[in-house]
Amino acid sequence: MSRIESAFKEKAFVAFLTAGDPSMEKSEEYIGRLIDGGADVIEIGIPFSDPIAEGPVIQSANVRALRNGANLSKVFELVKNVRKKYKETPIVFLTYINPVYKYGAENFFKKCSEIGADGIIVPDMPFEERGEISEAAEKYGIDIVPLIAPTSEDRIKLISQVAQGYIYIVSSMGVTGMRSEIKTDIASIVETVRKYSDKPTAVGFGINKPEQATKYSAIADGVIVGSAIVKIIERLGENAGDELYNYAKEMKEACLKAE
Repeated sequence: MSRIESAFKEKAFVAFLTAGDPSMEKSEEYIGRLIDGGADVIEIGIPFSDPIAEGPVIQSANVRALRNGANLSKVFELVKNVRKKYKETPIVFLTYINPVYKYGAENFFKKCSEIGADGIIVPDMPFEERGEISEAAEKYGIDIVPLIAPTSEDRIKLISQVAQGYIYIVSSMGVTGMRSEIKTDIASIVETVRKYSDKPTAVGFGINKPEQATKYSAIADGVIVGSAIVKIIERLGENAGDELYNYAKEMKEACLKAE
């Protein structure tokens, strides 16, 4: 059983942060605190100058990380260090296609395998173009985690049938960010996905409160939280560890209420 499969044996809390915000050293610490608090999967955003799927909170984190000297080599080293201590928690990169192309797909996925990464999410890669990286990803055992949005409609079948790892259900139109209300019919999307795939589903884009975690974990197999975590880091900077731990604990407990 893969690390990702094991992570979804119960309702999963997937936690996102941007590598290098406020520093690589702190990112390593904060990943550990999130895992210790209950995060089942860690998504690590690779800082990029044009993160088109992100709202203002994560955009600002990308800017801060790049200003602090974040680069792909340092992100790889970060994951390598995390993996020394946390051997079973899945680590999934969220990146844009440009850094993968620039590094070279073959080299990128080889490196992912060497450092212990499990998957990749590429928001700006159309489904029809996944073949550009799928061969190299498969060669090195890295899952390409697909996104299914409210606008996917007839493409849900196609996307679900080739899904790897887990399926990222985008809860709302637009960019990432905390939302007080989600109006998308998530249940209908998840029901359709399950007709064509046995991969776990996790709902993201807007989830930030425990009651949302419970609600959507009851529908899907877990939830993904990014902006709320990045906002804690933005607010507390070098001193965010305790609050991240407490937040992860609260959200994980909320997910398990849906069991």
